[in-house]
Amino acid sequence: MASHYASAHESIYRDLYQPAVIIGACFAAVALVLSIFLIFQHLRLYTKPTEQKWVVAVVFMVPVYATESILSLWNPKLSLACDILRNCYEAFALYSFGSYLVACLGGERRVVELLENQSGKLLNKPLVEGTDENHTEPHWSLRNFFLRPCILGKHLLNIEKFGLVQYMILKTVCAFLALVLEIFGVYGNGKFKWYYGYPYMAVVLNFSQMWALYCLVQFYNVTHERLQPIRPLAKFISFKAIVFATWWQGVGIALLCAFGVLPKEERLQTGLQDFLICIEMAIAAVAHMFVFSTAPYHYIWAYEYGKVTTETTKTKLKLEESDTPTVFERKETQVKAPGTSVTESVQDIVVDGGQRVVKDVVLTINQAIGPVEKGVEKGVTKIHETFHQRTEGSESGDQEIDEQVEMNLTRETHMDP
Repeated sequence: MASHYASAHESIYRDLYQPAVIIGACFAAVALVLSIFLIFQHLRLYTKPTEQKWVVAVVFMVPVYATESILSLWNPKLSLACDILRNCYEAFALYSFGSYLVACLGGERRVVELLENQSGKLLNKPLVEGTDENHTEPHWSLRNFFLRPCILGKHLLNIEKFGLVQYMILKTVCAFLALVLEIFGVYGNGKFKWYYGYPYMAVVLNFSQMWALYCLVQFYNVTHERLQPIRPLAKFISFKAIVFATWWQGVGIALLCAFGVLPKEERLQTGLQDFLICIEMAIAAVAHMFVFSTAPYHYIWAYEYGKVTTETTKTKLKLEESDTPTVFERKETQVKAPGTSVTESVQDIVVDGGQRVVKDVVLTINQAIGPVEKGVEKGVTKIHETFHQRTEGSESGDQEIDEQVEMNLTRETHMDP
């Protein structure tokens, strides 16, 4: 009976394989062409590097997903390696989107000022130092983060960064851990069995991703009014749909296979996921053409880029009714934009963006290790204090015993005569 079902599943896979590869390749080609064209436009019009480096990183998610999905669909043996690379870049893209929002608000310093001002207004906190010496700044708490994130001030930015970076770290670690477990044959991709590593990593990554997305949502809720010029809702929905939908899509397919709704064939499971991603990336590429358009970057700030030149043109026109010629004057102001080559733009994205990522990863690790070190130090100190108290107690007890013995000996000496 089992062999009959296996042969039936194999027949279904063979019948669907070639049409799925052809259709998936067409959608992947559309996604690649549109996304690469959009990225090339941003590299050519690289007038606001602080924002556009993260825009390119977010948009590049589409060709990464499309390429890896069609490769995995074409050759199932590459599915695990493609899935690892896809997961790693997904985490980086989520971090890039958060950094893009911060850049659109004017950078981290400006964001801290905005959050602190907003928090001060809500808490009636004086913004001038020294105006109220008895005032103490409230400590942030998870309760406030869930219910009133707008009063957290600068702590909200720290929580948002920590949420995004922890997901990037965990996603990367779990991706390579999956490779190691697969080598030893205990990963079990899509199989919810206790002796496989997949269900445990799925639970960990699920909570990690949900926390990262929730941190991003809370940050967006507090700053969305300031982000109105960039149409944040459309960007947020288009990006979140890719990250959230593809992850839960994979988990949903695995659950359907586990409950017998879909055939329990690993190639069918991964193939269906890859095929759907190819279609979704073509849709996402079309959406990105409008959502992450280069239109805002056609105009540059004159005080930041290039030279401002004014050209005056005078034209004399003699009218028949008057002997005095009329002079028409026209002034044209031109902003000369700096030459931006694609090579320079890519170099800025890789170097500056890479330094920023490393800095935030190191900061997040230190924030995670800091409380642990304090807890260990506090525990060791408490152990030393307890040991010291016991030592003093034992010494005082020994001293009391010696005094009691001496008193007894003295009494016996007085009684002997």
